Amino acid sequence: MARSARNETGRADTDAGVDLSTRVGSVELPNPVMTASGTAGHGAELSAYVDLSRLGAVVVKSLSPYEWEGNPPPRVYETAAGMINAVGLQNPGVEAWRRDELPALAKTGARVVASIWGRSLDDYRRAGEQLAGVEGVVAVEVNVSCPNVEDRFSMFAHAPDSAKAAIEAASACGLPMWAKLSPNVTDLVSIAAAAVDGGAEALTLTNTVMGLVIDPETLRPRLGNGGGGLSGPAIRPVAVRGVFEVHKALPSIPIVGVGGIAQAAHAVEFLAAGASAVQVGTATFADPKASTLVLDGLASWCRDHNISTLETLIGAAHDH
Repeated sequence: MARSARNETGRADTDAGVDLSTRVGSVELPNPVMTASGTAGHGAELSAYVDLSRLGAVVVKSLSPYEWEGNPPPRVYETAAGMINAVGLQNPGVEAWRRDELPALAKTGARVVASIWGRSLDDYRRAGEQLAGVEGVVAVEVNVSCPNVEDRFSMFAHAPDSAKAAIEAASACGLPMWAKLSPNVTDLVSIAAAAVDGGAEALTLTNTVMGLVIDPETLRPRLGNGGGGLSGPAIRPVAVRGVFEVHKALPSIPIVGVGGIAQAAHAVEFLAAGASAVQVGTATFADPKASTLVLDGLASWCRDHNISTLETLIGAAHDH
């Protein structure tokens, strides 16, 4: 199994001869593999299975400026090629997370990315303020794929103006911001550009695809909240296309690719499409070691394909 090491320049290698270090905006990472928000818990839950310090970063579950109970059960249902969930962003709130969860996570040596969300612009502002000055957090992923109570529950991520406004509000955090956008739109590029205008220095593409599963026996939705977000292998082509199109239009903006990654070859797809880093999500529910398996596999893939630095792989699908 591959192990983390340092080369003579001080850059982190995952395997001898392969430099997997990368940069997402102003954030330098030893490798491009992270956990995806909502799939690795609020803190160090995965540390029993994974050396979290080996990963590029750990992205925690999305946090609001107050405790939030989420949606009624049942919340998760397995589908033929992934899962659909309507957990509803249950969380203890930013301040409780800082007090109760962050210290143990920081002790693992993990680079931490805090994810925040809100139902109003004031929620994003407050969540950002509650993260201002916190130690141990390298970036804030601003999840704008949330219902906007100020606009009849339309999603912040579904229009350029609202996405930009949410990012601007979250800038109270004073940390590098990554905008996590939704694939459930007709023009992802314009929304991505607006998020960048609002202050995001990177983009996380993409969130779940909206879906619905009905029980043929009861003729009722299987989830307590009705519909939910589809994740896993089924959405990977959708997410890869989103990364490809946004990178083509905004080649200078770093992208974190997420959606159905379960093995190294999947990560390669996202990197070639233009992502500078990737996140492993739903696969973790089947195997809590999935993120490190992807990381080790990526190092092996690069060796087998004579790739010594990640830079030569990022955006390769756009080369002519």
